[in-house]
Amino acid sequence: MGCGRVILCVLFPPLAVLDRGCGSIVIVTLLTLAGWVPGVIGALVINNNRKA
Repeated sequence: MGCGRVILCVLFPPLAVLDRGCGSIVIVTLLTLAGWVPGVIGALVINNNRKA
């Protein structure tokens, strides 16, 4: 995960997971609506997963 991706995760989490699939976008969007910090954490975890 590059530095630009980390900055994107912090600034706008749903945009950072666009290439990970529809389920990831929905999960991160719901987490972001629940609170900014859970959305950022979710985006970082999904982007840090090397299997996807």
